[in-house]
Amino acid sequence: MANMAQAIRLALHYGEKHLDVKDVFGQDVGAPLGGVFTATQGLSTSWNAPLDERGIINMAMGIAMAGDRCVAEIQFCDYIFNTIDLLKIAGNTLWCTNGQYNLPMVVMTPVGAGIRGSVYHSHSFDAWASRLQGWKVVMPSTPLDAYGLLLAAIKDPNPVLFLKPKALMREKGEELIPGEPADEKELKAMIDAPIGDRSKWKAKWPELSEYIVPIGKGKITRSGEQVTVVSYGRHLLLCNKVADELKQEGYSVEVIDLRSIYPYDWQMIKTSVAKTGKLLVVNEDTEVTNFGEHLVYRAVEELFYQLLARPRVIAGKNVPGIGLHPNLEDATVPQLFEIKQAIVEMIHEAP
Repeated sequence: MANMAQAIRLALHYGEKHLDVKDVFGQDVGAPLGGVFTATQGLSTSWNAPLDERGIINMAMGIAMAGDRCVAEIQFCDYIFNTIDLLKIAGNTLWCTNGQYNLPMVVMTPVGAGIRGSVYHSHSFDAWASRLQGWKVVMPSTPLDAYGLLLAAIKDPNPVLFLKPKALMREKGEELIPGEPADEKELKAMIDAPIGDRSKWKAKWPELSEYIVPIGKGKITRSGEQVTVVSYGRHLLLCNKVADELKQEGYSVEVIDLRSIYPYDWQMIKTSVAKTGKLLVVNEDTEVTNFGEHLVYRAVEELFYQLLARPRVIAGKNVPGIGLHPNLEDATVPQLFEIKQAIVEMIHEAP
């Protein structure tokens, strides 16, 4: 099975071959590296941009305004903050031009902790991204969803932020991408560049098929009756694991993979909470002005009389950065035992 980096690579190849993607670019995105996480190796349209995040976003906006499709990458989301004003302008453009200019651009950037990246390589960006009006924002938790969401993002006429969890880039999927060879060694031989001299290497792409995950559509990954847990990206996998463990202990937990942070699948959340009466939102962005707080606010506003317990958010600690030592990182972002403890407490909380 493909890992997430390979799935992204396959989606980008499908995009340049079938969806008119003309440029895939960013720092180290082109040959020979193909991105820090190797997610752009072997692409015919990839090229290296200068180390200039503002220049990368400006270039993407210009390409999109000219009517071409492009995918730009900021190598780590930790370095996207100096482009916020440009992202704001990109999101405003269709509105400000009275519908005359769409921006069919995708901005990819790795997000979150989990790679022991310390202060400058462990930021999250989902809360910030959710405040960028005019943008659609997605974050996959599996390779197949990464493939499907990236194709949906490429096809969308609006600017889309594709947030890829750093900690999941080498995680293998459980489902084949359409056209992916069943033997993962065969896939690796086809699309993974060799170590050493890559000057003559070319990818041998499998014949891929289109697979779309609609932006704004969540997925129930575990069905349950006692509590609704909403997550996305890296922490969705932790929530699944907790739900599986608690099932063995006699508990029933429903887990929703939001997949799209904006627009998000409120109807799926609403239906689930109406059934369970309890809501827990889990992500690793910092706890103050966290996107999960918005979901809790909306649940209280619209579902107050159906709630059987106070809604809760488990998020990263509100500290300036994440330390390099594993103990510091683990103490900063939500861990499996914290999620499990909160779920059990909520299930036993009396209405």
